[in-house]
Amino acid sequence: MKKIIKILQKLWLSIILVVCLLYLQAKCDLMLPDYTSKIINVGIQQGGIEDHVLEAMRKETYLRLQALMKDTDASILENSYEKIEKSNQTEEEYKEYLEKYPLLETDTIYLLKENTEELKETLLIPLIMLMNLEQDTTTDIYQAFAHMSDEEKSDKMKEFSSSLEQMPDSILEQMAIEAVNTEYQKMGVALDKVQLSYLFDKGIRMVGLAFLIMILAILVTFLSARIGSCLARDLRSSVVHKVMDFSSKEFTEISQASLITRSTNDIQQIQMLVIMVLRILIYAPILGFGAITKVSGSSMAWVIALAVGLILSLVITLFAFALPKFQRVQKLVDRLNLVSREILTGLPVIRAFKTEKHEKKRFEDANMDLTKTNLFVNRLMTIMMPTMMFIMNGVSILIIWVGAKKVDLGAMQVGDLMAFITYTMQIIMSFLMISMVSIMLPRSWISLKRVAEVLNKDISVKNKKETKEFDESMKGTVEFKDVYFRYPDAEEDILSNISFKATKGTTTAFIGSTGSGKSTLINLIPRFFDVTGGKILIDGVDIRDVKLEDLRAKIGYVPQKGMLFSGTIQSNILFGREKGSEEDLYKAAKISQAEEFILEKEEQYESEISQGGTNVSGGQKQRLSIARAIAMHPEIYIFDDSFSALDYKTDHKLRKELAKETKESTIFIVAQRISTILHADQILVLDQGKVVGIGRHQELLQTCDVYKEIASSQLSKEELEHE
Repeated sequence: MKKIIKILQKLWLSIILVVCLLYLQAKCDLMLPDYTSKIINVGIQQGGIEDHVLEAMRKETYLRLQALMKDTDASILENSYEKIEKSNQTEEEYKEYLEKYPLLETDTIYLLKENTEELKETLLIPLIMLMNLEQDTTTDIYQAFAHMSDEEKSDKMKEFSSSLEQMPDSILEQMAIEAVNTEYQKMGVALDKVQLSYLFDKGIRMVGLAFLIMILAILVTFLSARIGSCLARDLRSSVVHKVMDFSSKEFTEISQASLITRSTNDIQQIQMLVIMVLRILIYAPILGFGAITKVSGSSMAWVIALAVGLILSLVITLFAFALPKFQRVQKLVDRLNLVSREILTGLPVIRAFKTEKHEKKRFEDANMDLTKTNLFVNRLMTIMMPTMMFIMNGVSILIIWVGAKKVDLGAMQVGDLMAFITYTMQIIMSFLMISMVSIMLPRSWISLKRVAEVLNKDISVKNKKETKEFDESMKGTVEFKDVYFRYPDAEEDILSNISFKATKGTTTAFIGSTGSGKSTLINLIPRFFDVTGGKILIDGVDIRDVKLEDLRAKIGYVPQKGMLFSGTIQSNILFGREKGSEEDLYKAAKISQAEEFILEKEEQYESEISQGGTNVSGGQKQRLSIARAIAMHPEIYIFDDSFSALDYKTDHKLRKELAKETKESTIFIVAQRISTILHADQILVLDQGKVVGIGRHQELLQTCDVYKEIASSQLSKEELEHE
């Protein structure tokens, strides 16, 4: 987790930008239901008139409203409106007023100067009273009101207000707006134009918001994908760099098939999780909380609580079933990769032993186990989405059922009901999005743990904090001092009490029966493993005290199984020396006896080598591996049974040329054939991990029974005597 946080810290600017964009997107999303409500309530039901404060009114209406008000309210009215007079207006302004209010040509009109909450409150009851009085009374009532005292007017207003107390505020507002509508009609205002203008204005704003939301969503998706891709890239690099430092011990603990899965599938799961977190897990709470804030004061908030409770119950139930299966999926992917890899790499052996049916069944079993587990998880997801949709639709029906009654009673407007439905859907969708991410979380969390296991793996073979330099005066000297070695978790030592010394310009050979520890012994020199007892000195320094890079730069290693990389013959030979010259290339090829078959190829040194060197023979592969070591000009050569695929003639020529090249180098050879090591300066005979003989060929024939037995099995009596 620390590694991921460290990588994400590099991308902090992009992450902050994503959060800001998500906040802006959520804010825009939350504004849309308000516009929907206004279009229905104001644009359709109220004809585009937003509230009951008149923008203008006739003189008659102005006087009648004053008559219905007590002095303080009449003063507010007087301060808020002014008479439109031609002398106080420019010609253009007067024409505009005349066009908007045609009655101005024959009557006096009062224009609103400033709309305040105080005025809004003052006008509500008088406007409704005015509308009611004009239906069945004459102007005498206004004269009566005009001669009343403030106390009498207040009593009359209270009497009228008491009859309206049972009515919801929305109904009172509608009644007042109806009075405003009537007043505008009498002034000749084009109400259709007002309504269309309002609808067009709000519609354009909604389209603008929708377009802005689209742009924000595109930017968030782009940035999230970029952050996820950068994280995956850096994680893959970190895993590969870590694995490059693995010793054989770590590879026994985490298989190659599992490492491949972790580097690809697991990191992809983490990448998808990061993208989902950035796009959904941050956005959903912002949207949900904002929507809850919008509807928190509503009398139908209990519907939202019910919906959220149902969704959480569903998610928790699915989570309980899905988590164990997600844990199993990644292990089954490892298993499938392992089986596939074994089948593909071992196909010739499988065909030779006619075990195709068995291997097919093994693959089908692994494939079927993974398929069944994936199907189970997918069925859970299949159940989840329809159930979520059922809850959403059910909640919508419930809101409409309850809301319709409130609309009928005048406690709620249709637009407010529509907005409430939209906000509720936003809240449910927020929980739905969080639920979707939470369902992905178990698998991604397991993937995260698996990748973290690789990154946090303690490397058994590594550099010390303080390292030493090689002693140049002892250049080329390799010494084993009482070396013991035991594989991790093994019960017995593989090598015991190994001691010998090799100097510059000498050849040390190792021979023994299969499993005697020859390859294990030479693999200790480049520190593929570390000794469990004793020490190995190179140039007079313990190899554990020097840098691994410096140690391995001294060694030209030719493994038992020739390994080539995809590329060209040239890139493979100069693999350990990228800046090697053409002279190094040609010389290495000539000494290794690879030049002959290389020159026969059409593209010669530029000829393609397929992955693993599958397009060259075993002998050619070995010669190219030897050439790769020679091109490095190392101080120490290690040949781990590297001449086994060569015929006697090629072997003889190669060793003859190699002897000229390696006069100043220390050579170690592991061999199965006596003929390969006859002229070695010292031969170590191994048996069950112990040195049972050391010396030259003739000495060992006299002193070592194990060596004599091996020699007798490979050479005739005459050859033994001749050698």
